[in-house]
Amino acid sequence: MGDPYATIGFALKQAQQALRTRLDSGLREIGLTTPQYAVLAFLEVEAGASNAALARRAFVTPQTMQAIVVALERSGFIARTPHPEHGRVQTTELTALGRGVLEAASGIVADAEARVRNAAAPLDPQVVTAMLLRLAEALR
Repeated sequence: MGDPYATIGFALKQAQQALRTRLDSGLREIGLTTPQYAVLAFLEVEAGASNAALARRAFVTPQTMQAIVVALERSGFIARTPHPEHGRVQTTELTALGRGVLEAASGIVADAEARVRNAAAPLDPQVVTAMLLRLAEALR
């Protein structure tokens, strides 16, 4: 195999770690973590999502998601109410405060995305995305 540090896998991990570090740093300035941002962003698209769906989207365990949801609720960024049909299920939605922090966070994430796209140039971002998704699928 030669140099294990000169592999696609190691390069992917370096890119992932650099992205996560940038997002963590920027989001920390507005009081969020990267998984918390992922939850808020997903709730904007799919209000009422279950904790299991939120955990999958944020790449965390259901137990970790429970702690994230509790923290977001305490911060006033989300509100949870009982599901109208399923007694034990809670629906989770963004609050006005949550929408505001999500807007600020989206600017931070957009900056990171622009950096990634610029670094990938002149490749088409859709081609790069499709390739990365194929790599992920090959490893599942």
